[in-house]
Amino acid sequence: MTTLAQQETADLQTVLAAPGRSPEIPASADVYGWLIGSWELDVVHYWVDVSDRGIKAEAHFGWVLEGRAVQDVWITPPRAERTGEFDKTTNTYGTTLRVWDPAIQAWRVTWINPVTSQRVDLIGRWSGKDVVQIGARPDGTPIRWSFTEITADSFRWIGETLEPDGKTWKLAGEYRARRISS
Repeated sequence: MTTLAQQETADLQTVLAAPGRSPEIPASADVYGWLIGSWELDVVHYWVDVSDRGIKAEAHFGWVLEGRAVQDVWITPPRAERTGEFDKTTNTYGTTLRVWDPAIQAWRVTWINPVTSQRVDLIGRWSGKDVVQIGARPDGTPIRWSFTEITADSFRWIGETLEPDGKTWKLAGEYRARRISS
């Protein structure tokens, strides 16, 4: 039996991490479980086409909070390349928390990047074979973040903003991801 004193000495990773999805979340609603693990990313588009610059990133996903949420960390440039100061426009060391909400039958998604003081709230769900997350930037501009071309070992992530015409989505970010074998 674990005593309260032993529980109090556990580290954050131990009490935060979960071995898998909570049974409270239906398997059909498991929108993010396929992401669990680590990924290396090529940054293709970041407000402009940057594919020729060879910008890399990394992302790590895990079940947390007794399996009721999926949390990630997105890092650009990758930790191995983080030496000195970076341009804040291309510096990311942020986290997303995705929590299943049975009342709306979707995931509440919150992205926070302390480097740029950015916070965004979205709602995520399946849309065919893609995961689509809809929200708005702090200035009210509608955004759409999608995981597309999903396989067991790769995906394409795109971020878009809705143009003032209310019809046209403009590409703001694109990443190509490959699973890192454990």
